[in-house]
Amino acid sequence: MTAEASTRSLQDLIDATPDLVDYLYNDTPGAHSRTRPDLTPVRQEFTNWRDEQRSWRETAILFDQSHHMPELFVSGPDARRLLGHIGVNSLENLQPGRAKQFIGCTPRGHMIGDCILYDLGGETYELVSSTPLLNWIEYHAATGSWDVRLERDNNTSDNPTGRRTKFRFQLDGPNAGAIFDEIVDGTPPDIPFFRTARLTIAGVDVMVLRHSMSGHRGVEISGDYLHRDVVRDAILEAGAQHGLLRGGAKTYYSASFEGGWMAYPLPGVYTGEELRPYREWLPATGWEGRFQLAGSFRPDSIEAYYVTPFDMGYGKLVKFDHDFIGKEALESFAANPARTKVTLVWNKDDVLRIVGSLLDPGTPYKYLELPVADYGNLMHRDEVRSLDGGLIGLATKTGYSINERKLLSLAMIDVEHATPGKEVEIVWGEPDGGSRKPQVELHQQTTVRATVAEAPYAATVRQRGSAAVGATGGR
Repeated sequence: MTAEASTRSLQDLIDATPDLVDYLYNDTPGAHSRTRPDLTPVRQEFTNWRDEQRSWRETAILFDQSHHMPELFVSGPDARRLLGHIGVNSLENLQPGRAKQFIGCTPRGHMIGDCILYDLGGETYELVSSTPLLNWIEYHAATGSWDVRLERDNNTSDNPTGRRTKFRFQLDGPNAGAIFDEIVDGTPPDIPFFRTARLTIAGVDVMVLRHSMSGHRGVEISGDYLHRDVVRDAILEAGAQHGLLRGGAKTYYSASFEGGWMAYPLPGVYTGEELRPYREWLPATGWEGRFQLAGSFRPDSIEAYYVTPFDMGYGKLVKFDHDFIGKEALESFAANPARTKVTLVWNKDDVLRIVGSLLDPGTPYKYLELPVADYGNLMHRDEVRSLDGGLIGLATKTGYSINERKLLSLAMIDVEHATPGKEVEIVWGEPDGGSRKPQVELHQQTTVRATVAEAPYAATVRQRGSAAVGATGGR
């Protein structure tokens, strides 16, 4: 990289790019390890993704989350006030022992990202995941009159230190609670949903978040990265008699189809004069300049990708009890939400038709990779149409659940079409034979019939998402 390239801003990149959508759609490498195994040391599969998927429904699974999520530590007298200024959530009840899903928006009410926020006590806060949101917080800390200190620990592939500050493991599945009871030093605590506890495992100090990706009694365990092997080995040893499997990256990124979590939105920062100073602060080589668009949705304007918290199903987290960036705009959106989050269940015959095209002469349909079929680097968007052809929304992640025996898409669709059982169509594949992305082969578009369903789709997530672990809930 030349010195000139390293000093270019996102605004410089935009000014030099005649068609930003075309550039992000065709020419960016993608910043996330989801479609780039070269960016993570986590194996793609430890056994096979089918057994690994089944384990979170039938026994237990251990995921290594230590490498793909960035972290930001914010501390100081103004730390809470800064986060309250940025977050759409209320921080009124945030305290040590409690975590929140933290969301930040632009002044126009478009999402920048979401992450997990921990109150560590002593005016110190930890934010995990969402590089664009952490960038947004860091920018406001650097350009405002806030008495705060920041410590950034980027994901492994963007981390110049070569190591992380913390390890992070997700233990999940119906046997997760029993395993948790066995590995905790002393009496296992009762941890309510999305609460935290500090304890020790194999003599290592850790923080445990009651959290589940699959609706079971799961926990997320984090601690000093230097002690990751000790904690992991203790979990694996205890889990052996409970059918515990290690989950690879393929399986990890397929968990959200059952659980209903919609990944990264494209941050709504590429337009608007009010955000020019921010774009001039962001480097051209950052995530915002490396996002990779994909799918049948191919608009002329980058703003067509912008979404609100209501579009992504986060409306209940938006609280107007404090002043925050984007409040006025979100009050307007809240009065009449345009779209909401649903699951779309693909028609079996259409799935077989797409797969069968590989065995027929001529150009096949876009390949359905399993377990995750979308092929953009986080930013996959497929058109969702009503049966009369009208555009009614966008499908995001698409993939297969062996537990449900279904191909599923998470989608944002117009509220009036979001009734469970309603039939819609998804446009699968890119126009004109496909983009220049190396993972996109020559193919033809087709439409897929799909049925609207709830998000989360899995009954285990809807019914057991708030169960506790530990002494009262782990067995």
